[in-house]
Formats: sequence, structure tokens, C-alpha cells
Amino acid sequence: MIEPNGKSREHGPDARAEGQLSAGVGADVRAAAFGDDEAFERIYRAHVSRIYGLACRMAGSERADELTQDVFVRAWEKLGTFRGESAFSSWLYRLAVNLMCSRLRALKLQRERETASEFPLAAARARHDSIEIRLDFEVALERLPNGAREVFVLHDMEGYKHREIAERMDITAGTSKSQLHRARMILRRHLDR
Repeated sequence: MIEPNGKSREHGPDARAEGQLSAGVGADVRAAAFGDDEAFERIYRAHVSRIYGLACRMAGSERADELTQDVFVRAWEKLGTFRGESAFSSWLYRLAVNLMCSRLRALKLQRERETASEFPLAAARARHDSIEIRLDFEVALERLPNGAREVFVLHDMEGYKHREIAERMDITAGTSKSQLHRARMILRRHLDR
């Protein structure tokens, strides 16, 4: 943890960490870690659009606001753990990806429990929707099944490797590859219309 005097508790002065933070961001991160609401507001404003975009791509626009808010609540709670070993934006982005994957996994489990008896009806509705609606890329992305969408976004849009995706989503690398293939095939079908 970086203290207000710029020293790391574990390692003494850390010039490398300070060098990776711009003076303004570093000061805001340190101040916010010690409870400065205005410093956290500046951090929020600087990063909210990128986190919101990630949330839209991973979970769809209807869940993006809530997930974005959850990420910044978690960041506020965990800010004291940021040690400056990487850029703050990288730390925040990784926190966001981890939180979103976790929330989407929990939502999937909840949905599976709730819709177990409605599966045939849900499948019929999904087929009907896919026949009637001509989708552009963003809408097509939102229509992907959750697992396939998450893997597609993390792999093809964010550049994560299958091994990393498997760890984050608590699946196997083979499942990640399968979901990516599935997502690409579905997107191709929708976009070829």
C-alpha cells in the first residue's frame, strides 16, 4: 500500500511505482485511498467511460450501468490494495474484468435455476427473435449467449488468452475455445443476412 508520503509500507520508497503513475493520478489514488471523495470523483470521471464500454460489451447495455457502479464501489473498497506496481488504469481494468466475470457467473447460475422449467419456451423465443430481427454488430453481440459473449469480448476484443479467460470465468481453456467458436459462428450468421 502506498502511504501519503509516497512510500510503500512493504518496500520503502518505490520510485518505480511513482514513475508509473502520473503525478495527478498518483496523488488522486493516494488521496482517495485515505478517504478523499473529491480525488475519487476525479478517478471515476477519468475511467468511467472505459469501464462502461467494457460492461456493455460483456453484459449488454441493460446491465452496464449497474456493473459500472459495482466496479467503482469495489475500487473504492480495494483502493488501499493498489501498490502502484502497474498503471492504475490496468489495475482498475483487471478489477473490472474479474468483478464482471464473477457477477455474470452468478447471474447465469440464478437464471439457470429460475428457467429450468421454462427451457423449451425460452429456446422458442430465442429462435423467433433471431429470425425476425436484423442485427448490427452491437446488437448481435448483446444477443450472444452469456458465456459465448464473455469469451468473445475477452478474447477477440480485449486480447486475453484462452488460459487467462478460463481462470477468470472458472471454465476450462477448451470450453473457452468452444465458446469463442460458437460466438463467432452466431455473429457470422447474424451479420451475413
